[in-house]
Amino acid sequence: MGNAIGFVETRGLTAAIEAADAMVKAANVRIIEYRVVGSGLVNITVQGDVAAVKAAVDAGVAAAQKVGEIVSFNVIPRPHEEMLKVIPVI
Repeated sequence: MGNAIGFVETRGLTAAIEAADAMVKAANVRIIEYRVVGSGLVNITVQGDVAAVKAAVDAGVAAAQKVGEIVSFNVIPRPHEEMLKVIPVI
């Protein structure tokens, strides 16, 4: 599914859950990873087509900012398959 991945990293679980919900509702993406990074940081990673991932990340950031703090976010179009080895698929 898709040729892009997107990340939203929040401080706190509530913001991460809010972001994840908004991301999957906003576009045709699927969550491929949920990771508690430590020190209260939580990362949500989605995969899908480039436009869908961009829309999902934008929606996730907007939603999470309403209830918490966004630490970072990014979209990687056409990630190299070697890079995907660092993302355990759930």
